[in-house]
Amino acid sequence: EFFAGRSLLITGASGFMGKVLLEKLLYSCPDIHQIFILIRPKRGKTVEARIDEMFKSPMFHRLRDERPGALKKLVPFSGDVLQERLGLTEAAQKRLEDEVSVVIHSAATLRLESRLKDAVEMNLIGTYRVLELAKQIKNLKVFVHVSTAFCHVDVPVMEEKVYESPISPLDIMKMCDVMDEETLDIITPRVMNPHPNSYTYSKRLAEDLVNNYFPKLPVCIVRPSIVTPAVKEPLPGWVDNLNGPVGLLVGGSKGVIRSMHCKAEYLAELIPVDYAINGIIVCTWKVATMIERAKEMPVYNLTQGKTNVISWGKILEIGRGIAYQYPFSMMLWYPDGNIRSSKFVHNLYAIFCHWLPAYLIDGLLFIFGQKRFMIRVQTKIATGLEVLQYFTTRQWHFKNDKLLALREELKGADKEMFAMPFEEVKIEPYMKDCILGARHYLMKEDPASLPRARRTLKMMWLLDRTVTLLFYLFIAWMIVSSSETLRGILDSILDTFSSAPIFRRAVEKTDSRL
Repeated sequence: EFFAGRSLLITGASGFMGKVLLEKLLYSCPDIHQIFILIRPKRGKTVEARIDEMFKSPMFHRLRDERPGALKKLVPFSGDVLQERLGLTEAAQKRLEDEVSVVIHSAATLRLESRLKDAVEMNLIGTYRVLELAKQIKNLKVFVHVSTAFCHVDVPVMEEKVYESPISPLDIMKMCDVMDEETLDIITPRVMNPHPNSYTYSKRLAEDLVNNYFPKLPVCIVRPSIVTPAVKEPLPGWVDNLNGPVGLLVGGSKGVIRSMHCKAEYLAELIPVDYAINGIIVCTWKVATMIERAKEMPVYNLTQGKTNVISWGKILEIGRGIAYQYPFSMMLWYPDGNIRSSKFVHNLYAIFCHWLPAYLIDGLLFIFGQKRFMIRVQTKIATGLEVLQYFTTRQWHFKNDKLLALREELKGADKEMFAMPFEEVKIEPYMKDCILGARHYLMKEDPASLPRARRTLKMMWLLDRTVTLLFYLFIAWMIVSSSETLRGILDSILDTFSSAPIFRRAVEKTDSRL
């Protein structure tokens, strides 16, 4: 009922979470007046072409089939958070100022390896530009900033509150504006410390910036943990990108990723995308309808907490079994990778299982005049793993008491429509949906190709075992050959000593005594 008749502004609507948010609002809140989104032309495609392409996605099927009129409520504006005034025309900006009452800001760069200047420009300065627009909105009820649960890596237990940044976000914005990139790259490690990457650091700064607008604006922050494929909505297993665990899932299932540095006993902080989106919508409603403004800015950790814990090792164990039942097509090798708690052991496996095969394959491709690609692929994988492994080798602790309390406030149809039943997720069926979803929606593999993929898996298993056996036989032969060589060297040394005059006389004296 809160969203009925309202106009919303959503940034980041073309991203993974943004599209699920858009679909959920249009489907579950049919009385919404309109939703404005910022979207920029990309790769030669106009805004209109990108919107048409987006609506052809399977995730919008139920909306097209059951509520086709809802799509007309979407109003796209050509805009970009990287541009001054968001790249909006005066007419577009005035319309937003006059009609919008809810702003959900989710636009962000998720590239963990981005340079500091790029991350600050998108995640911090972009947030500043949206906040400045929100200041001009005449009837603003709530501004929701979508952050991340990993934006304060130095906090042992993350509570649902704001943590002040050691360096002012405005100072960082000025620094990135006046410094050249080379100088900035030199000082980046010291500035970001203890953050492992520019993504978490820029998100931390953005939270501090949002807090500066409280209480003048009705702002709040939501912090989802690692977002995974959908449990139910818009489709079971829905995913459209290779970020985070999904990239590991696909890379491991195709035999490209054979080793990863990870603490198997540590708990994985994951949240399905539909639960995260439901959390964002419910938090939006709660903050907008508060009778009395809170003394501190509302913050909600969208995490499972202690409601449904599972370790990385258990995820691998279950996922591997399901991946063998539903293998991917076009696998490079038999998917038999593993996680290693020792960085040294992982690096050894990476050399023998990642890099040497990559150089071998590219060498063969070069000989046969084909385009080489494996070294480039492994370089990207190594970069991604290095960044992601920071999160899989540490135990994280998030409090989500406010979120759980908010969940209990939902009644009747809302409780079912915007459910977040973390404890009800059964890991085996969910992992199956994740693998089939990645296979179908992300890799575009037809379910009808499964029988052939299973035959390929068996052949890959036979090839893997044959190569492994030959490798060990080669090692054994090397050891035996080395032993024979050493024996020959020792015999030669003994022959030399025995032919020496002193050694010969000593032997003769010994023989005469005997």
